[in-house]
Amino acid sequence: MPQIRGFTDADLDRVGAVGTVLDRVPISAWNDSRADALLAVADVVLAHWGCPAIEATVLDRAPNLGLIAYAAGNVKTVVTDAVWTREIRVTSGAVANAEPVAEFTIAAILWANKDALWRRVHAGQPDQPTTGGVPRGNYGKTIGLVGASLVGRRVIELLALFPDLDVTLYDPFVTSEEAAELGVVKLELDELCAGYDVLSVHAPLLASTIGLVGAPHLAALRDGATVINTARGPIIDHDALTAELISGRLRAVLDVTDPEPLADDSPLRSLSNVWLTPHLAGS
Repeated sequence: MPQIRGFTDADLDRVGAVGTVLDRVPISAWNDSRADALLAVADVVLAHWGCPAIEATVLDRAPNLGLIAYAAGNVKTVVTDAVWTREIRVTSGAVANAEPVAEFTIAAILWANKDALWRRVHAGQPDQPTTGGVPRGNYGKTIGLVGASLVGRRVIELLALFPDLDVTLYDPFVTSEEAAELGVVKLELDELCAGYDVLSVHAPLLASTIGLVGAPHLAALRDGATVINTARGPIIDHDALTAELISGRLRAVLDVTDPEPLADDSPLRSLSNVWLTPHLAGS
């Protein structure tokens, strides 16, 4: 597998202005031949997507470590209990990362409601009419958001720029009053899906959210509705979603899937009503 560098030389030059960058080539595993020497003197671990978990055995080799600066979102796969036990500080890029994910979501909503994502296929067929049917738009469309996470809240803020959209929220940890302060109406998930044009998922992946959006919720969406997932694949029942998409009743913009990546022979790879991106909404 090719090594992916999360930091450019310019990024590391900026880091070098406040400290010594010990090595500009990233470590992809803690058994890397360079790891012992680097950990022995490191005060800070600067990490990115793909960083291996920082277990107690790693910390034992890093006596000076005081900070783990994780330049991505969720730290669950990197930061272990041993890090918290040793009171090592942890920073995350979750707030910064929420911005591009929210922007991606807004673009997906606007393009999907305009039919642009799907008509790209139609327009590419030389024997088809140029328009591919009556153009649609965003006026009066209903948008249901699942989760008032950092991304979800930023999506709400950006959608406020489009007053002709009807935006509602499902989040069991947000009260109706708090939702009103955000500028949306809180609904239960069943209500939020009933006849909606867009369902966009922004919930965290927890034991309680696996399969949160199930077959009944997908079935409640109106014909031609778009499901957008920029959160985590398992939050939506994969089999139920696949069945709806194969039937052609729903459409989807999926930046994350379950499994991820999809199997080579997954039908989602070839459906014209599915827009797949390789988990790139964040940056």
